[in-house]
Amino acid sequence: MVATAAAYGHTPAVLRSSDEAVIKVFGVGGGGSNAVNNMVNGDVQGVELWVANTDSQSLAASPVPGDRKVQIGSVLTRGLGAGGNPEIGARAALESRDIIELALEGADMVFVTAGMGGGTGSGAAPIVAAIARELGILTVGIVTTPFTFEGRQRGQQARTALSNLRASVDTLIVIPNDRLLSAMDSNVPIRDAFKMADDILRQGVKGISEIITVPGLINVDFADVRAIMSGAGSSLMGQGVAKAPTRLRLPPIVPPVVSSTRCPVNEAASIIYDQVDPNANLIFGAVIDANLPDDHVCVTIIATGFGISEPEIGAISNGSIGMRQPAPSAYASAPVPMMRAPPQQQQQQQQNVERGAPQGEASSPGIEIPAFLRRRRLQGK
Repeated sequence: MVATAAAYGHTPAVLRSSDEAVIKVFGVGGGGSNAVNNMVNGDVQGVELWVANTDSQSLAASPVPGDRKVQIGSVLTRGLGAGGNPEIGARAALESRDIIELALEGADMVFVTAGMGGGTGSGAAPIVAAIARELGILTVGIVTTPFTFEGRQRGQQARTALSNLRASVDTLIVIPNDRLLSAMDSNVPIRDAFKMADDILRQGVKGISEIITVPGLINVDFADVRAIMSGAGSSLMGQGVAKAPTRLRLPPIVPPVVSSTRCPVNEAASIIYDQVDPNANLIFGAVIDANLPDDHVCVTIIATGFGISEPEIGAISNGSIGMRQPAPSAYASAPVPMMRAPPQQQQQQQQNVERGAPQGEASSPGIEIPAFLRRRRLQGK
C-alpha cells in the first residue's frame, strides 16, 4: 500500500531532471483517448500523454501532439474503427505492434487507460499492456466498466476484456461506472455521466503519477512504487480532499478507508495504519502542494495485492435473469477449467438417475418439466 498526504503551504516550481522516471499514459480506444484528451490542458504533471485508436477521425480531433498519436490497424480497419468488435481491436494492435513498441520505448512506467466494453479499448488495451511488460516497463491498467444502460453485450465484452487485461498488467484498477452514478443527480445528462467517468480516470493517473513526480517532505520514489505495484494484481485507489477541520471523505471509487475530523498528516497516517494488516508493506509519503489552498489536505491511497477481484458490472451482475456466457473469440483468455458440482448437486443428480429421470434435467436450473411429460418419458411414449 502507498499512502501520500499533501498539505499546507507553497513550494516553488520544480524542473524535471533527466534522471527522473519516464511515465507515459496510453489512452486506448475511444474511452481511453477521451480521458487522455481531458488531461492535455489539465493538471497532470510529469507524464507523456499518448493516444492510440483505430478511428482516424478521433485521432485527428485529439489535442494530443501529432507525434504522440498512434494509428493502429490502418490496413485492417482503414482508419474506420473496430465497429465495437474486440477481436478487431486486438488484431489491429497486433498489426501495429512495432509502432506501439516504438512509442513505449524508454518508459519506466506506463498507464494503459481505456473504457472496457467497446471494440478498440477492449481488444487493443491488453495487447498494448503485454508489449509494455515485455519491455520491462511497470504497467498499470486504469479502466472503467460500462454503465448498465449501455447494454448486456458491452458488459459481457467488458468482463472478457478485463480478464485479458489483468493477465497483461502489473496491477489493475477498475472503476465501475455504475458506482459513479451514486454521486450524481438522478437526472444527470448522459454526456455529463461519461465526462465524470473520464475525469475519474484522470484522477487515477494523476494520483499515482504525482506520488513519483512531485518531490515531497517524505519522499516516495519510483523504486517504492515499483515494489508495491509490480505483479500486484487487482488494486484499489481512493483520493480525498478536505478543508480542515471538516471531515475527509473518499470519492465513490472505493469504500472509504480514511476518515478524519482534523486532517493533520500524522492523524491520517495513524488511521491508515489502524485499517491495514500488521504485516502489510506500507510506504508513506508527504508533499507540499502549491496548487492546494493553505488550509486543505489531500490524501491518496493505493492498496494492492488483492489477487483476482471481479468488479460489479451492472448489466451482467450475478443476479441478472437469463445471463449468458460470452461467446469465444480469437482474443479471449485461456479456457476456464472444468469444475465439479457441489456434493449436494451430485447427490440430487444421483437421486434423479435412480428415479429414472434423464440426467440433463438435473442440470437445467430454472426449467420445470410438467409431471405428465416426465411420466410419458418414463413410459417410453
